[in-house]
Amino acid sequence: MMLSPERLALPDYEYLAQRHVLTYMEDAVCQLLENKEDISQYGVARFFTEYFNSVCQGTHILFREFSFIQATPHNRASFLRAFWRCFRTVGKNGDLLTMKEYHCLLQLLCPDFPLELTQKAARIVLMDDAVDCLMSFSDFLLAFQTQFYYSEFLESVAAIYQDLLSGKNPNTVIVPTSSSGQHRQRPALGETSMLEGVEASLFYQRLESLCDRHKYSCPPPAVVREVLGNVQRLTFYGFLVALSKHHGTNQALGALPDKGDLMHDPAMDEELERLLAQIPDLVNTVTASPEASCLPSRTPHRAGFSWRTLHHARKVDAESDGSTEETDESET
Repeated sequence: MMLSPERLALPDYEYLAQRHVLTYMEDAVCQLLENKEDISQYGVARFFTEYFNSVCQGTHILFREFSFIQATPHNRASFLRAFWRCFRTVGKNGDLLTMKEYHCLLQLLCPDFPLELTQKAARIVLMDDAVDCLMSFSDFLLAFQTQFYYSEFLESVAAIYQDLLSGKNPNTVIVPTSSSGQHRQRPALGETSMLEGVEASLFYQRLESLCDRHKYSCPPPAVVREVLGNVQRLTFYGFLVALSKHHGTNQALGALPDKGDLMHDPAMDEELERLLAQIPDLVNTVTASPEASCLPSRTPHRAGFSWRTLHHARKVDAESDGSTEETDESET
């Protein structure tokens, strides 16, 4: 088996840490222990094989809790790709949705997905205006990608921006928190300074050292340099908009196709056509229905690997069957 140059250049422990192998091992063992009776009929070896196959395919994050979805860069990229593939028909049909409606779609894949992250993504699209305005799927998706994948980095950027606005010491140590919402806690500055933003060159000097500290969890430094090098001054949301729309950001993450190809997924389209062909009596009804645009482009074998979800579904089915029998007996 050929090993990548990256693998050969790193010691084993560094490579495993960079790939978050321990995170996946712990998750797999937890699922194994919680569902050992259900898994015993398949075998432990098969369980681990299917689990890590799902990790490689990126389907392991579907219907999982948010803490797991955000646990690794691979999980975040996998979630972004799953969201795009499931709901790209929204953009393909030209539908415009509100922030709350996009949040409902996110919750279909992750029930406890936090509203705050969706709100922050909407603010990038709407430049901090009212978040109940309509947004296109592609605009929201690219903004959401940047906010979701680089959330910790952007917390630090928001703190730096506020320091520059208020004239604080640039050597102040910044400790970001996941729920601080610091970019909304703006200092009482004049309206003119808020509109003008901060000096781009000074902003870049601060972000350059921030990128060095974050390494793998920040946008490519070249992209940040290009965004800030094209203007003299800019606002915080101006920076986020430019960052989310820059092709280099999307290319670096590798989770989504280019903006021009966001509505195209030939493999998924072919798969859907094959499934619809198996139910010819429903083809005309489904394709003609307005609700068809809301159907997730997801097939059963692409579902995420979660033994807890499968085990819970079987228990619900069993309970449902039992209650039906009791109802029938009582009626007779």
